[in-house]
Amino acid sequence: MTTDADRVAELARRVVAEHDPNSVPIPEFLGACYDAGLSWVHFPEGLGGLALPRGLQAVADRILQGAGGPVPLGLNPMGYGMAAPTIREHAQTDELKRFWLRPLATTEDIWCQLFSEPGAGSDLAGLATSAVPDGDDWIVNGQKVWTSLAHRARWGLLLARTDPDAPKHKGLTYFVLDMHADGVETRPLRQMTGQAEFNEVYITDARIPDAHRLGAVGDGWRVAMTTLMNERSALGGSGNRRGSGTIADAVALWASRPDLHTPVMRDRLTRLWLRAEAQRLTAERSRATATVGGPGPEASIGKLVGAELNQEIYQFCMDLLGPEGVLYHSYDMDGGSGDDWRGPIQQRYLRSRANTIEGGTSEVMRNILGERVLGLPGDLRADAGMPWKEIPRG
Repeated sequence: MTTDADRVAELARRVVAEHDPNSVPIPEFLGACYDAGLSWVHFPEGLGGLALPRGLQAVADRILQGAGGPVPLGLNPMGYGMAAPTIREHAQTDELKRFWLRPLATTEDIWCQLFSEPGAGSDLAGLATSAVPDGDDWIVNGQKVWTSLAHRARWGLLLARTDPDAPKHKGLTYFVLDMHADGVETRPLRQMTGQAEFNEVYITDARIPDAHRLGAVGDGWRVAMTTLMNERSALGGSGNRRGSGTIADAVALWASRPDLHTPVMRDRLTRLWLRAEAQRLTAERSRATATVGGPGPEASIGKLVGAELNQEIYQFCMDLLGPEGVLYHSYDMDGGSGDDWRGPIQQRYLRSRANTIEGGTSEVMRNILGERVLGLPGDLRADAGMPWKEIPRG
């Protein structure tokens, strides 16, 4: 009997045979993957999937990427990691799902996430961006910040307040915003790396059709949890291959600089490699046992461990380089869209400092794990049950 894994493998080999990833444009190759149901094998048939367990995605990826195919998550991170599962679960019609998902899968449409605000970062539910109904549309006003790839995005996942009289978690509604619409302005934010991969976004009287609402009015927090759990799962994932991921940078640097080797640094690298391998195997086990359903709060484990490990790996690289670690190629502003967007090892070190902040701080991850996984008592919340408009704002 043909197993589900055999079926996935056969479809992947057929895509590679008919659309050689080394010779066809990336959108064509990824479009063929979508049509074969290999973009997200756990999605329904006709929506880029095969309605099979999530763990079988690794079977497809090994063949597709082993033949030279791209890693789609790296090309459209918010699209693949967050938007796709949220659209699949909460978009109002299958027609809309198809409209958004295929160009997302081909990376022709880049996506971004409009959640954080100047006054609502870790306390996301305190956000102030408003959406007011106007016939079949919603009129949106507000400001978002730290929005990665907003300068390149075609669509954005937007969380806005639709009922200021309700408690902060209950007055939110979730939308898809056209980033090219009138009233949407994107301004780049320069990072200490010199790049500007994230932005602040100003929204002034922008109109969103009600058809582009995801989930029910006032149910935005629950929809946002779909996005955030998948984001943390994506951020906490490791490469499929042994020694892949950020630890590969440390190993490559070590191999290229035998003049800097010491027993102490060799011991540090060995310990980091073992931790990276443990994380990779844990992620593999999680993928292998995954079902059609989405990730739960346990995804925070991978995000927490991966973020802190990345920082330690790049700190090792700087310690190994010694004074060379302060040398930097350029601080010219860069939108971060080039082929080698990660830059030299010094730039990767600087960028890693954000790992414990983006996608939920490490403090937030520990709270989630303590409360929702271990069942520990929750933090005291003085504003619980209060209408949002009565909560003091700094």
